[in-house]
Amino acid sequence: MPVQRLLDLFSCAGGAAVGYHRAGFEVDGCDIADRPNYPFAYHRGDALAYLAHLIDTGDIDRYTLVHASPPCQAGCALTVGTNASQGWGGPHEDLVAPTRALLDASGLPYVIEQPNGRAEIRKDLTLCGEMFHLGVLRHRNFELGRWATPKPPHPRHRGYVRGHRHGIHREGPYVAAYGHGGGKASVAEMQAAMGITWTGVREELTEAIPPAFTQWIGRAFLSARQEVFA
Repeated sequence: MPVQRLLDLFSCAGGAAVGYHRAGFEVDGCDIADRPNYPFAYHRGDALAYLAHLIDTGDIDRYTLVHASPPCQAGCALTVGTNASQGWGGPHEDLVAPTRALLDASGLPYVIEQPNGRAEIRKDLTLCGEMFHLGVLRHRNFELGRWATPKPPHPRHRGYVRGHRHGIHREGPYVAAYGHGGGKASVAEMQAAMGITWTGVREELTEAIPPAFTQWIGRAFLSARQEVFA
């Protein structure tokens, strides 16, 4: 099979990218923030403007698959849960719809990733750390455009996420890879739990997708593509 190249939009520090690379892709990233820890070729700039440019120039044709993790704070579990109940927060950015519109215009197969919450995506896949024997749960939903794959079974969780919640402290086999205090994971614990070694920046780790998730997706895509062209 010829080289498969993936465009990683809203790439953060490369959790998704590393998984796709392990699945067999060459990866190019794009993020509006400076990401010196990103382990592959990288364009700093607005992801949607960059995607539109690639479509307009025809350079999008060098890619086989596009992955996008657009901001959607308006639909994340924290915003619609704790923050809403406490009256915290204000307007939040939602780039899911404009991202999908451009991905549809690209003509390429794509993956849109979002955390659990009310983000307006199809939940074609839901992946969980327990599926990959990780030390985090980190449920993530994925909408698949122009391709499909069967959903893997979601195994029973082995216990609680360690830490304080609603005044109760619990121990458990999983760490909380977000926030500060209340028994949240240390940087070293997050790295070990998610299988991420190339960044030690706490904010990047709290946003990261475990590479095991996208390694699974990348292999599923390549398998489905091979069947189509067999």
